[in-house]
Amino acid sequence: MIATNTVAQGDSREVGLDSMVSDGFTITRAVQSRSWPASSANLEYAAVWGTREVVEEDVPRIADDIAVRRISTLLEPAGRVDGMPARLAENSGLAFIGCYVLGMGFVLEPEEAQEWIASDTRNAEVLFPYLNGEDLNQRPDSSASRWVIDFNDRTEEQAATYKLPYHRLVERVKPERQRRKSNGEYALRKPLPERWWQYGEKRPAMRKAIADLSEVLVIALVSKSVMPLRVSTNQVFSHRLGVYATDSFADQAVLSSSLHWLWAITYSSTLETRVNYSPSDAFLTFPLPQRTERLEAAGRALENGQRELMARRGIGLTDVYNLVADPAVTGAEDVGHLRNLHVEVDAAVLEAFGWRGIELDHSFYTVRKMQRWTVGASNRVELLDLLLEENHRRMQNQLAPASTLSGTADAEAMPLG
Repeated sequence: MIATNTVAQGDSREVGLDSMVSDGFTITRAVQSRSWPASSANLEYAAVWGTREVVEEDVPRIADDIAVRRISTLLEPAGRVDGMPARLAENSGLAFIGCYVLGMGFVLEPEEAQEWIASDTRNAEVLFPYLNGEDLNQRPDSSASRWVIDFNDRTEEQAATYKLPYHRLVERVKPERQRRKSNGEYALRKPLPERWWQYGEKRPAMRKAIADLSEVLVIALVSKSVMPLRVSTNQVFSHRLGVYATDSFADQAVLSSSLHWLWAITYSSTLETRVNYSPSDAFLTFPLPQRTERLEAAGRALENGQRELMARRGIGLTDVYNLVADPAVTGAEDVGHLRNLHVEVDAAVLEAFGWRGIELDHSFYTVRKMQRWTVGASNRVELLDLLLEENHRRMQNQLAPASTLSGTADAEAMPLG
């Protein structure tokens, strides 16, 4: 079978390869992702060979030209733990996708926003910096390059009292939102035409979850680095961002670790050579370790190290991690320091899980066509197995009657937030 490489990712995998394997299909050879030959298009394909016949355990399978014991539906070497991860209730309500504004008429330049506020200070109640994934990963201070009008749940009557912002939306948003088809019906789904001064998705659950926080962790949903950053909550987050409702440095360490990255690239999809991070698949299923003092210190040191390097070199997060992942960059003390901070982050996460005796062997490795400073290849499958085992254990506890869980509190991970 030949398909695009998404056949082994996300929902496509669940309805396709997962169903086939559960119905008795054995994958005997696989190509996870390669460029389509002699094509001008940037197309990545996957190939799968298999059978419904019984295949003896000692017969080698071939995954990307390497003999392995088994091949998973992710089209990579399978570990000793079977099955897919389940979504954990303890992680619910902690990770969100940002607001879907739906209309460039909401967006304005910072200078214009300041002029509006100077003309009427009440406008500051509905004008905010507008942070997107490009700003987060490309600007040295991860600040928003533009501002946005946000009426949130205000009625039209209330919105109209903010004259300049309201009239901007009347001119630039209302006509598009209330565009009609040839039969006279609105072209957009309800309630978008009727509530044209509000966002397409206001994310009330996210707003409630972060209401008492001055800072949160956010991550670009499509990126090479798959790295969260700490930012102010006094802004609007774009739908291109994932938002974690936490300001804990321990949580920052966990979400910046190689373990979370491995989990994310395994259970999210890809877009070319970038990871298309899925909060529902990569975060809701990730078993979080207990917060520890060592994790807290490692997360704080990593935050400081990232910010200092970005400011000193005048570059954004993506360029920072291009340097970190480049084996040719050997003499730069600031880059070497950041690599060492990641070694400490990973060690602190392992300790928080209580997993000992695993040599992380940090160096430069290529994983799914992405070069990374990360843990060694020999232990990646074992780390994923340990995480999957922990996910399954917590899922069983989650399904068990409350009376059977007494005495297990010390073993339970502390959820974010």
